[in-house]
Amino acid sequence: MSQWIEVCATDDIEAEDVMRFDHAGQTFAIYRSPDDRFYATHGLCTHEKVHLADGLVMDNIIECPKHNGRFDYRTGAAKGAPACVNLKTYPVKVEAGKIMIDTGA
Repeated sequence: MSQWIEVCATDDIEAEDVMRFDHAGQTFAIYRSPDDRFYATHGLCTHEKVHLADGLVMDNIIECPKHNGRFDYRTGAAKGAPACVNLKTYPVKVEAGKIMIDTGA
């Protein structure tokens, strides 16, 4: 069941950056790719539950700030040890300059 939630304005996130978004007891990470697309994943690293929004974004990869585990934020795929469990991803759409994520997906 879809549950679209407004996160922020598109201008609130720079290209190749990430921001934290908390809603209903969950933490999400919202990304803006180099080609100006938006993505959303679960906000905590699957290895040690550290906030990914404090990490480094390079191209389409988010690097966890604690142990440098890496994920492809477009797919959630774990790309570097010690992270070996994929991130959950969420559908994103942009309406009237606002980023929306589907938390019910």
